[in-house]
Amino acid sequence: MSCEACKKQKFEKVCRILEEHQADKSNLIPILHAVQREYRYLPEEILTYIATSLNMPPAKVYGVASFYAHFALEPKGKYVIHICDGTACHVKGSIAILEAMQQKLGLDKEKCTTDDQLFTVETVSCLGACGMAPVITINEDVHGLVTPEKAENLIEEILEKEKA
Repeated sequence: MSCEACKKQKFEKVCRILEEHQADKSNLIPILHAVQREYRYLPEEILTYIATSLNMPPAKVYGVASFYAHFALEPKGKYVIHICDGTACHVKGSIAILEAMQQKLGLDKEKCTTDDQLFTVETVSCLGACGMAPVITINEDVHGLVTPEKAENLIEEILEKEKA
C-alpha cells in the first residue's frame, strides 16, 4: 500500500500503521489497537479509511470496533481513570471514589470526559487487584487502598504536573 494518497496528517499516521501491519485485513484488531494508541479513540472517519484501505465493508470494521469493550468510539482524556467496581472494591467504597472524582472534575453519568480532554473517568467490572481494594488505575498506573480524598489528591498531582 502506498501512502502517497495520504494528504492529511491523520491519514499519514493511519497509513504508517497500515504499512506496519502489511495492510492485511487479518491484522484488523492489531491495526485498531495501534490507531487507538495514536488517537486515544477510533474516529469514525478513520474507521472508514481503514475499511477502504483493507477493502472491507465499513460496517464490518465498525462492528469489530464496537464489539470489543477495549475500543473507544468517543474521544478519551489524556488521563484515563478506571475505578474498579468489582465486589471487593464496591464493598470498600468505589462508588464514593467515583462520586468524588466526578464532582471534582465536573463529570457525571452521561459525561465521562472533561471538556479540556485531560481526564476520562470510567468504572470497570474488575481490575484483578482485590487485595488492594478499592483500586483505580490512571492510565497504566495502579493505585490501591484508595479513598475519595486520595483520589482527589491524585487528580491534584496530575493538574500540578500539567501546569509545570
